[in-house]
Amino acid sequence: MYVAEWTAEKGWDQGTLKPYGPLQMMPSAQVLNYGQSVFEGMKAQRSAAGNIVLFRPDRNAARCAAGAERLSMPPLPHEQFVQAVADTVRANADYVPPLGKGSLYLRPLLLGSGPILGLGPAPSYTFTVFAAAVGAYFKGGQLTPIDLIVEEHFHRAAPGGMGGTKAAGNYSPVLVTQLAAKKSNYADVVYLDAKTDTYLEEVSSCNIFVRKGTTIKTPPLSGTILPGVTRASIIELARSRGYEVLEEKVSITEAMEADEIFTTGTAVVVCSVGSLTYRGDK
Repeated sequence: MYVAEWTAEKGWDQGTLKPYGPLQMMPSAQVLNYGQSVFEGMKAQRSAAGNIVLFRPDRNAARCAAGAERLSMPPLPHEQFVQAVADTVRANADYVPPLGKGSLYLRPLLLGSGPILGLGPAPSYTFTVFAAAVGAYFKGGQLTPIDLIVEEHFHRAAPGGMGGTKAAGNYSPVLVTQLAAKKSNYADVVYLDAKTDTYLEEVSSCNIFVRKGTTIKTPPLSGTILPGVTRASIIELARSRGYEVLEEKVSITEAMEADEIFTTGTAVVVCSVGSLTYRGDK
């Protein structure tokens, strides 16, 4: 794992690789009390030629920096972020699965590790990158279509909030709906906009697209939706292949009548949606 430290006196140090292990901090660490933390999700995998490759790490570096600024944390320099990820991959090269058998998941994590009792920015920060070999995100496998249900009670984010930031605190709140959905044999839930309960926003941890004919639509980045790296890549690829791609609101009615629905994200990659259930209609 890679670990770097920041203090007001010295800024970010050069960081170092060390064996995977605990991070030491006081019970009064800002992150443990007030949640000052952002993270990224990335993957390294083997190419057909046997080389180990990363997918657009510069995009994750930029998103991490934007999230740090939103949570009043010192952003890691862009070059240091990318280098830290690359060094972590090299140090764990033996754990990168063969082509088609999975990938090495990378978790860059920036947190307010310094102690502070009152509400305020941490006096010091830790940036770390660790890794683990992974397979398909959903239990059915990468090529198996998933079943989603529209969530009608809880919202993932609201206008003016934190939905567009990859903050650690955005994720545990979705567990109550996600676990309930899985008990009913759904893979996950789709959240609606908090203002009208009319338009799709995103799934618990991935973006969503709908296709009708040669037109593909995905909800716009209006501050409530995470600007996914895979999302941006799919938009670019689809346009290069002649599809009309619109970043605009997608109503439930429109989604239910779509020819195809799919989700995108680092963990899920691109996953086909087999069914969408809303108020009993499937």
